Amino acid sequence: MISPASSQNTRNHFKIVILGGGTAGLSVASRLKRTLPAKDFDVAIVEPSSTHDYQPLWTLVGGGVCKKEESRRQEVNYIPAGAAWIKEKVATIQPDSNTIVTDSGKSITYDYLIVGLGIKIIWDGIPGLKETIGKNNVCSNYSYDIAEYTWDCIRNFKGGTAIFTMPGTPVKCGGAPQKIMYLADDAFRRQGVRDKSKVVYVTPQKQIFAVEKYRKTLDAVIARKGLEMQFGHELTAIDGPAKTAKVLDKATGQATEMGFDMIHVTPPMGPMDVIKNSPLADDVGWLAVDKYTMQSTKFANVFGLGDCINAPCAKTGAAVRKQSPVVVRNLISLIHGKPVDAKYDGYGSCPLVTGYGRLVLAEFGYDGAILESFPFDQSKERWSMYQLKRHLLPQLYWHGMLKGRA
Repeated sequence: MISPASSQNTRNHFKIVILGGGTAGLSVASRLKRTLPAKDFDVAIVEPSSTHDYQPLWTLVGGGVCKKEESRRQEVNYIPAGAAWIKEKVATIQPDSNTIVTDSGKSITYDYLIVGLGIKIIWDGIPGLKETIGKNNVCSNYSYDIAEYTWDCIRNFKGGTAIFTMPGTPVKCGGAPQKIMYLADDAFRRQGVRDKSKVVYVTPQKQIFAVEKYRKTLDAVIARKGLEMQFGHELTAIDGPAKTAKVLDKATGQATEMGFDMIHVTPPMGPMDVIKNSPLADDVGWLAVDKYTMQSTKFANVFGLGDCINAPCAKTGAAVRKQSPVVVRNLISLIHGKPVDAKYDGYGSCPLVTGYGRLVLAEFGYDGAILESFPFDQSKERWSMYQLKRHLLPQLYWHGMLKGRA
């Protein structure tokens, strides 16, 4: 299928330029397509990838529930008709002159800019990880290419020590590092090796989940499963061939070496360099936005959403689903000289898989406000919510979010 506006674009100015063709960029582009009159839909999407991944499914790929191919589709099928697809990577952002420059050196100017560039996975942020990931029983669900190796490690586990780690940086889908641990525990029990295994969770955080309502349930899950929690600890180095991990006690500064028979590593993550090196960034490197309006705090004609922003919210696709209509409404208001007053409440959702056929659907906003969607207590483990994640949410994503309908 060829997009009506292909990557062979020769124009160098657009009314609206969207950086990133992931969840954030496509959601906004599709909403703009459905909202703006056709004559005003002058939009370019800058995105180098030919494929698009539904990454929340990778937990279930790593748990042996589905194949990775189920999570991937062609990007061209989700570029809204009429939008120009600039199939390049953005190299620099120059908001003082309303210009972006691509990696080929092409300059593109805009009237309004929307930034949805996601988050950078820093595979070399832990010494030894990049060299051993995908072998030596060192796995991670944070990559399309190696998520299935997680299942290889789990299904071939014969007992011993299985470690699951969380880094000290913000990460996309902050619940994913623990979800795979719960699935692995279930799998070990099915395989008859759990009684000769130690399952350890290493995290610099002081508790398993920030929102108390859901934390109580997860604490009970941990107790029921007999999982070993190492709160206040962080993986700092790994030796795959030797099957050893160096873990730092954040309180004492003391490092210890742990042996493992398998380890699932969530790599550190951080802001994209192109944002970090631009005038749009905060002191850390995230895109600086007003946490309610999604408008840049540095340049009024710039908006941001998704994992790249500095708002204190979850970095999840569910957050994007609520941010996207706010960005569109406020952008259109700005274009028409009206107040930018649509507000995002910090909504985020974490479908916490606690085992095969069990899920806690956590939904919350800024300051831990509970923002649940269903008329029952979502802090309880439910089979129905597991089915929601496995079957309904992917369809909502492909046919709803990315099409600007949900």
